[in-house]
Amino acid sequence: MNNSLPLPDEKKLLITYRVESGCLGPEGECYVSSFCEFAQRQIQPLYADFIAWNVVSRDDKHEPEIQYNLVTKRVNHSQASRYFAAFGSSIDQFEIDLSERLAELIDEFMGH
Repeated sequence: MNNSLPLPDEKKLLITYRVESGCLGPEGECYVSSFCEFAQRQIQPLYADFIAWNVVSRDDKHEPEIQYNLVTKRVNHSQASRYFAAFGSSIDQFEIDLSERLAELIDEFMGH
């Protein structure tokens, strides 16, 4: 893989992160759409050289919390891991960083 950064948008790994309304408290359904828009703006710069983001509400519990797509095709965790490795990054560390950042964004959004 040619890993000259930043990649053009069509070659970036698209990460769809689905936010559970319950993580925003008992009335999270009222806020989840606004939070997703807020989080999308805040998260966009993370790994921006090779990742594109889509932060949405998790309306269907059958859909995964994190979904990886590359050029319109869904890729599994192992394939996404190899993609991260091509850029000298770890998917495991990425997922830890993402989880921590989202917790911070929830606190910021909710005014804590």
